[in-house]
This record gives sequence, C-alpha cells and structure tokens, in this order.
Amino acid sequence: MQLEQGAIVEGKVTGILKFGAFVDLGEGKSGMVHISEVSHSYVNDINDVLKVGQSVKVKIVTIGEDGKIALSIKKAEPPREQKDFKKRPDTRQQGGPRNQPQPKPQDKDSAPVRHYSAPKKPVKKETVDPAALQYAYEPRATVTDAGFEDMLSKFKASSEDRMSDLKRTMDIKKRGSRRK
Repeated sequence: MQLEQGAIVEGKVTGILKFGAFVDLGEGKSGMVHISEVSHSYVNDINDVLKVGQSVKVKIVTIGEDGKIALSIKKAEPPREQKDFKKRPDTRQQGGPRNQPQPKPQDKDSAPVRHYSAPKKPVKKETVDPAALQYAYEPRATVTDAGFEDMLSKFKASSEDRMSDLKRTMDIKKRGSRRK
C-alpha cells in the first residue's frame, strides 16, 4: 500500500517522547504524532493517552521531501461533542485594549466620573524669568545681497545668543529643583 497525504491508516505506537509518539505504519515506514495532535482535548503528559504497542488510527498530515511523515490521531477521528472537551480556564478580563474595563455609560443628569486614574501630584510652579523663556523669532530677510561669510557670521551670533538663553534657562530650572 502506498502512503499518501490525507490517507487514514492503522499503526502501532513504537516509542513515546515528551513531545510526541512514533508510530510504525508498516512496510518499513514510520511517522511521528506531535503531542498537540494526539487528542481533541489538552494533553499534559502523552503517557496518559498512549502506550507503547498500542494500535492507533492516524491520518497522514504531511510527507516531507526528506521522507519524514507527520501524523495526527485527532484528525483521523471525528471531533467529539463539545462536553468532552477539557477547556482551560479563561484568565483574560473582558474589556477594551490591554484588558481595561470600559467605563459605564452615564446618565445625562449625573456628573462625569473619572475611572482608573492615579491621584495627581500637586504641581509646583517655578518662578522663571519670562524674558529667559522667550525666543526672538527673526524671519528671514526677503532678498539679501549678503555673501556667504556675512550670513554665516549672523547665524553664529544668533546661535550663540540662543544657546546662552537656553543655558540660563536650564540653570534656573536646576536651581529650582534643588530647593525642593
């Protein structure tokens, strides 16, 4: 008998490992049933379901180019009724993204309610010189006949002014945070 993908054949379990079982299909051919393909219900230990020497019906799922044969016991038999399935407990919470509960709809007469927010810390206002925080915006001149050297010197001067303002502002903020 020629083995082909999709065929259901009878075989004998020849070896069991943690991840699956090896099944002799006859004619010197054998395949492997992965633990996930042993039963329709969750299998923690394959030794609870299969024993060496046991005769099983398997479906040939794939035959690789290298000759490896993948088998399935659960696909060889029709699925059992829903009551026989062992379900894992559902540990997920219902709700929106990241399993956060959705806020309940409010009556139009009630005040809005904030849900799941951390208490806000009081914000301490720092006294900062407003002149230090303002940056003078200088739009480009419309058309200038200034050469590259003139434009570069103007750029350097304005950059140095802005950097000194930034340093002064950062120093003020550092001094303010040290006082806390």
